[in-house]
Amino acid sequence: MFRYGTETNDAIKKKIRVFAMLVIFVFLCLLMRIWYLQILKWQYLTGLSENNRVRMVSLPAYRGTIKDRNGETLVSIRPSFNLYITPEDAGDSGSSLDLLAKKIKFKRGKLKKSIGREKSFKDILIKADISREEVAFIEENNMRLPGIKIKAEPLRNYVYKDLMSHTLGYLGEISKSKLKNTNNLFYSQGDFVGKNGLENIFESTLRGKKGHKEVEVDVSGRELKTIRRLPSESGNNLILTLDVKVQAELEKAMTSTPEKIVNGSAVVIKVQTGEILAIASKPTFDPNEFAEGITSGSWRKLINDEMHPLQNRSIHSQYPPGSTYKIAVAYAALEEGVIDPETTIYCPGHFKLGRGRYRCWKKSGHGAMNLHDALVQSCDVYFYTLGHRMGIDTLARYAKKFGFGTPAGIGLSREKSGLVPSTQWKLKNRKKAWLLGETISASIGQGYNLVTPLQQANMMAAVANGGMLLKPYIVKRIEEPGGTTIKEFFPEIRGQIAGSSENLEVIRKALRDVVNGVRGTGKRSRLKNIIVSGKTGTVQVVRMKSNEELEKENEVPYKYRDHAWFVAFAPYEKPEIAVAVLVEHGGHGGTTAAPIAKKVFKKYFQLYPLDPDS
Repeated sequence: MFRYGTETNDAIKKKIRVFAMLVIFVFLCLLMRIWYLQILKWQYLTGLSENNRVRMVSLPAYRGTIKDRNGETLVSIRPSFNLYITPEDAGDSGSSLDLLAKKIKFKRGKLKKSIGREKSFKDILIKADISREEVAFIEENNMRLPGIKIKAEPLRNYVYKDLMSHTLGYLGEISKSKLKNTNNLFYSQGDFVGKNGLENIFESTLRGKKGHKEVEVDVSGRELKTIRRLPSESGNNLILTLDVKVQAELEKAMTSTPEKIVNGSAVVIKVQTGEILAIASKPTFDPNEFAEGITSGSWRKLINDEMHPLQNRSIHSQYPPGSTYKIAVAYAALEEGVIDPETTIYCPGHFKLGRGRYRCWKKSGHGAMNLHDALVQSCDVYFYTLGHRMGIDTLARYAKKFGFGTPAGIGLSREKSGLVPSTQWKLKNRKKAWLLGETISASIGQGYNLVTPLQQANMMAAVANGGMLLKPYIVKRIEEPGGTTIKEFFPEIRGQIAGSSENLEVIRKALRDVVNGVRGTGKRSRLKNIIVSGKTGTVQVVRMKSNEELEKENEVPYKYRDHAWFVAFAPYEKPEIAVAVLVEHGGHGGTTAAPIAKKVFKKYFQLYPLDPDS
């Protein structure tokens, strides 16, 4: 009995020890948890608790406006009502989203993914730029939609939609790399920044500076009152050299050609200053799609479009200059003393070089011609002969004087330099010696020669103003939101093409008669009361066989048709503006491109009539 009782007592003591150890272990766990919460996580939990009562709300900065030279607003800001959800405030968000879905269309699956990867108390966008009717629905059901709120935020508004879109550019969501390398005073995740055009180049000028406010909220995240506020700062404004009325006329003219499919570019420039009055690239796009947050479907449609609407053909596309290049060749020949204005060359319809024949566009030939008539009628044989006499390196040297081979310097990103071929260039880039036959092709602007429409306009401006090659510019000044000018841009001379003003005047007179002469190729740009001077150009896209060249132009597939050039200035006596027009696959420059220039000249001189006493 005694032994049994002893054993019983020992068992009890053992159980008490186990229980005590268990109690101590639980107590230690509680102490560890308290230490973890009070010491390690106190900052996080304090912030979380405070967030249930006080929150910091970012105030967006109003992006600066963009206006034309006459103060007409091109890009502005309009209010946008955006719908957000704060998951922590929403509770059972499923029921709220079910209610929303009855009235508002949104991508629920995408929203669910966003909720899963965002930080605590982060407002997540449900839908941007909701309608007035949708706003009213949210307000009516406010109490049934905890954690769901509407924010009135500024939205970029491109007033003229697709007009001058390549120049103005567009906005897009900031990339992770840019966000990492920029000041958080300006940007946060989800912000939109300039991605192209002036919006990109002048991002730091236009963006402004965000503000913030501290607000007290209730359990559902609804704002009760503002505790303190630091207002945002608006961005500065851009005043451009562009004239929206000239721009509109230019783009209208480009879409009303006989060919309803229009790819191409045109540039209008003031010859004495280098100010760009209008610059167009077709086809175009509406940058408002980007401002609203372009859908993946719309983006794929744009980038897969075989017409490449996002490409700025004015500065990014390069084309052979065709017969417009004869201006530079003629001037080079005069300056080098290879010919004088009265030197005649006989055109039998072809130029023989060894066993090869280089044909003139006029199969029957032009007969004996001097320089003036050769430019007026655009005789190929005359310029084949000049190129043969001077050589490619002399042609290259003068082409560079006219601004070819280097970017014009307008200040927009990725501007192309074009190409001026030479013996050294071919040896370096093609590892082959230059061939004499290549000089013959180059002398009429074919072969390796490449230019941009902007370079062509700038070249023509230099011819018009007496040989002064200017740097084209498109921003006139930068203004503070109140209108005070903080920076102004002025004309800048890049170079001088004229050695002899007399030789340049010979060229100018010939260009006058290209438009106004009886046999001029540019007569479709002629105006009644203003003397236009210009030069047509036709660029062969593919080399046709002799029998194919006899086909009617409209029988040739569109993509194989020649490109059409027309470069011009007006008035002849006291030039004010120069124009370059390129219509892809437009055929003859005098037929397709010249009428576009005519409409632009007509519009400009309606807006800015000539002084009759000047």
